[in-house]
Amino acid sequence: GCHNSAPMPLPYELQLGWRYTRAGRATRRNGFISFISGVSMLGIALGVAALIIVLSVMNGFQKEVRDRMLGVVSHIEIFSRDGQALQDIGPIMDAARKNPEVIGVAPFIATQALIARGEDMKGALVRGIEPKLEPEVTDFASTAQKGALDKLVPGEFGIVLGGELARSLFVRVGDQVTLVAPGGQVTPAGVVPRLKQFTVVGTFDSGHYEYDSALAMIHEQDAARVFRLEGPSGVRLKLKDLNRAREVADELAVTLPGSFLIRDWTRQNKTWFAAVQVEKRMMFIILTLIVAVAAFNLVSTLVMTVTDKRADI
Repeated sequence: GCHNSAPMPLPYELQLGWRYTRAGRATRRNGFISFISGVSMLGIALGVAALIIVLSVMNGFQKEVRDRMLGVVSHIEIFSRDGQALQDIGPIMDAARKNPEVIGVAPFIATQALIARGEDMKGALVRGIEPKLEPEVTDFASTAQKGALDKLVPGEFGIVLGGELARSLFVRVGDQVTLVAPGGQVTPAGVVPRLKQFTVVGTFDSGHYEYDSALAMIHEQDAARVFRLEGPSGVRLKLKDLNRAREVADELAVTLPGSFLIRDWTRQNKTWFAAVQVEKRMMFIILTLIVAVAAFNLVSTLVMTVTDKRADI
C-alpha cells in the first residue's frame, strides 16, 4: 500500500551511519566507540576550520599589503623604450583613456637624487607629479598630510617627503632641503653637481616602509627644470579591476600609438608576490595534513566498529 502520510525514511546509508555514531549505551564498549567517533568528527571539523581560517588570514594580509603598496605604486606605468622623456604625451594619455578598464591617467617624472640637510644626506626616489591628476591614479593624496599636494606649485620648489625619510633627515614642514641632481654642469672647475633648494611642504605615510623611507614628491614642472628633462618620463594608469592589470597591459601594448615599455604592478613587485604565493601553498599543504590526520582517526574508528560487530556474528 502507499505510505504517503508516513515521514520520508532516511536513506539506508544515513540510517546505518547514525546508528553507529550514536552507538547504544547498552554496553560500555559501544559507548566508548560513540565517544571516539565524536572526537574524530570534532578533529575533522577543527582541521577544516584551521584550513579556512589560516587561508583567510593569508588572503587578508596579502590584500592589506597590496592596498598599501598601491597607495604609492600605480596599477600600470608606461615608459618610452629608450628611457628618454616622452615628448608628446597628449595622444598617449588619450589612447590609454579609451581603454574601458582605465579610470585614471596621470603623467609623472621618475628620477633619483640625493636629498641633503646639513651633514645628513639620503638617496631618494624623486617623483615629479601633477598634483591635480595624481589622485586619479594613486591613493597618495589620502596618505599625505592635508593639503600637502596643493602646496606643490610649479616654480615654488616645494617637496613632499616620505615620513621615514623626513625623520631620518630631521626635517619638519617649512624646513629647507637641498636636492642634488645627478649629471652635473660642466664648469671650468670641473663637473659640478646641480643643487637646488627645496622647501618641505608636507610628508606622507603610506604604511609601506620601502616607500616612506625613500620617496620624495615634487611638482612635475619643477622636476623637469631641475633634472633638465624635455617632458614626463612616463604615464601612470589606474584600472577598475587591479587584478586584470596584466591583460590590460597587453591590450595597451597593441593600441598605444608607438612602442612603449609597459609595466604593471604585479611585475614591479614580483619577489613579494612570489613569496606570498609560496607561503600560501605551504600553509595549504601543512593544514591539509591536519585534515588528513583527523580523517585517519575517523577511518580507524570505523574499522574498530566493524571488527566489533563481526564479533557479534
